[in-house]
Amino acid sequence: MTGTSTGRPLRVALVGYGLAGSVFHAPLIAATEGLALDTVVTSNAERRARARAEFPEVRFAATADELWARADELDLVVVASPNKTHVPIAGAALEAGLAVVVDKPVAGTAAEARELAALADARGLLLSVFQNRRWDNDFLTLSKLLADGALGEVRRFESRFERWRPQLKGGWRESGDPTEIGGLLYDLGSHVVDQALTLFGPATLVYAESDLRRPGAETDDDTFIAVTHAGGVRSHFHVSAVAPQLGPRFRVLGSEAGYVKYGLDPQETALRGGDRPAPGGADWGLEPEELRGRVGAGDSPLTGGGSPVPTLPGAYPAYYEAVAAALHGTGDNPVTAYEAAAALDVLEAARRSAREGVAVKL
Repeated sequence: MTGTSTGRPLRVALVGYGLAGSVFHAPLIAATEGLALDTVVTSNAERRARARAEFPEVRFAATADELWARADELDLVVVASPNKTHVPIAGAALEAGLAVVVDKPVAGTAAEARELAALADARGLLLSVFQNRRWDNDFLTLSKLLADGALGEVRRFESRFERWRPQLKGGWRESGDPTEIGGLLYDLGSHVVDQALTLFGPATLVYAESDLRRPGAETDDDTFIAVTHAGGVRSHFHVSAVAPQLGPRFRVLGSEAGYVKYGLDPQETALRGGDRPAPGGADWGLEPEELRGRVGAGDSPLTGGGSPVPTLPGAYPAYYEAVAAALHGTGDNPVTAYEAAAALDVLEAARRSAREGVAVKL
């Protein structure tokens, strides 16, 4: 990859320009110093028009296969296409000698994720997984609280990613075809499980309950997962599309204090609304003070449940900054496929647990 040594921006091909590609990846790539969005892969005319309007210099390809013939013109392939295409496209990119970023879930199984990781290792190439919610404002704040010992020994971690979407929207994410890798367990579940493993380490036991609540639903839209970590922390996750009242995003209970935080990180809403982080800019990912989480112990709910603590700014641009540094040899892979495989171990165990009504040991 000559871009790592010449000083020019690393040339990025983005496969897919739906929600993931247009809202998350393209804007963050464009905001990263040292990266340049070179090619967008989509055959959809309307999506091409939207991409051209925001990135006038971008080139287009109809299929990912068109990229491999000119692999020497690229440095990085970002796979933001439907879930079932992640493994074949990522594998082809690695075989073509290109570094790869794959949106979550990287694969449908942990075994496939580890096979991709082994291929990347054999080729000496970067393979990174886009777990952007490690850079959510609440996650960064909680990480600092834990590092500071503000909660004491954490005993229970409750994480909710809930929405109120009582009507089906259709599309592959709601398809009952298992090859599509749809449903909330693998969608929102990928986020909450990855965050918990990052904070509290490996899982040893998994229990789950998974339901299809909406009329006509073909795959899970209301799922609960309980994880026991090797270190003793118990994590409880709720992912739902049918929650008319939203619970706290985080409720973390420690031996000295608890942390409760409502509301979702504002970066996705900002990106969907057309806001863009400036390259190298700092004014991004801020939330109103009234949404701050609270830390305390033994407080009555009538008093607000503790004292408010400032929420650190969300920092999605930091992911691609880390990818660029890793490609230049000045930093580490921000999210490895082996880490993603560990999360998939939990998701596969959760699917089995919900199906069979048993707790699954890892």
